[in-house]
Amino acid sequence: MISDQISNTEYNPYYTQYINNACDIDIVKGLKENLERNLSFYSDIPEEKHNYAYAEGKWTIKQVLLHIIDTERIFAYRALRIARNDKTPLAGFEQDDYIDNAITSVRSMESLLGEYESVRNASISLFESLNAEELKRVGVASNSPISVRAIGYILTGHENHHNRVIKQKYL
Repeated sequence: MISDQISNTEYNPYYTQYINNACDIDIVKGLKENLERNLSFYSDIPEEKHNYAYAEGKWTIKQVLLHIIDTERIFAYRALRIARNDKTPLAGFEQDDYIDNAITSVRSMESLLGEYESVRNASISLFESLNAEELKRVGVASNSPISVRAIGYILTGHENHHNRVIKQKYL
């Protein structure tokens, strides 16, 4: 497991579930593999399911995808700041507020996938540019320590988690 490869002092224990669901020990390889896999996965979901939520108060498939995009943007920003040795504690974010204030029902899956691809390619570029020392740097986000490399693993593990839920409960 990836969590065996990095110190548990590099992330809040909450993130273990995502780190253990990351796709590859190499962060960039995992980001690239998930990019292709996710573009295909979401493209294959029938259009009548895009605005479907499996229960009252649950997100639609398009909302889940936007949540993945939003989370990646925020976590990549955190990775950049920490990699550059910025010691400023970084605030958390309330995921439900982000989704509640985004109007996904009028967006096409194609536009969301284009946004996802752009954000993922930016993350790939960021992680490709980082050396071993930068990847090991630890900062504070959401009142907990987190390393740049933990963030890299969290990105793919987080989306793998949500995609598994979609397969189990939406399709």
